[in-house]
Amino acid sequence: MNPEGQPAEAVPLQVGRNDGPPGQPGTSAVVKYTTVNIPTEPPPDHIIWSLCCFAHCNLCCLGLAALIYSFKARDKKVAGDLAGAQSYGSTARCLNIWSTVLACTMIFIFIILLSRSDVMYRTVYYYRY
Repeated sequence: MNPEGQPAEAVPLQVGRNDGPPGQPGTSAVVKYTTVNIPTEPPPDHIIWSLCCFAHCNLCCLGLAALIYSFKARDKKVAGDLAGAQSYGSTARCLNIWSTVLACTMIFIFIILLSRSDVMYRTVYYYRY
């Protein structure tokens, strides 16, 4: 496309630099970092479960011990010691589990004994009259 007798020119193509955010052509390339701090969820203190175990199934005072550890876990959580809160919370959870299992076992045994005594009472009553 050069006219006759004209030397060919080396003209570089213009390339539009778009190093910036979209919609802002021609800005310099600046790398921006965004730091997102995701707060960790505080460890559970199981205080409601401890209150229920203390009120309803307080076998061997496990409900009371669980309630005390739950209060300690809540105090550590409020103070900002998440490791201590985790430790006390897991101890309260373990005590709550044992208290619940023992209470359910005792209730189950009570129901079995109650049904057996009813059967024995009926047989004695039947043979007496």
